Amino acid sequence: MVISHTLADGVLYVTLPPDLDVTERAAAALETEVLVHAHRPRLVQVTLDGTAPSPASLSALARARRMCAGLGIPLTITAVGPATTEPDDSAAAA
Repeated sequence: MVISHTLADGVLYVTLPPDLDVTERAAAALETEVLVHAHRPRLVQVTLDGTAPSPASLSALARARRMCAGLGIPLTITAVGPATTEPDDSAAAA
């Protein structure tokens, strides 16, 4: 299985890896579709686990969103990863 998932209180929690490639994208999308059709959750919550998801990971997320929208199931997205901060150079002495 490419994705991980749990089901609790009618909510399907799906975690997508941040580094999917094209082949894994298709598998992740299919796994998500099978889970949604099998469980018919009231809500799908997708977590992108990482700081910079690959284009394939974002594509799998978009496919899940379109599928859920077509079925009338709300989908929420959560991104988990370390906080990144950019240094503030505006306060540096000239």
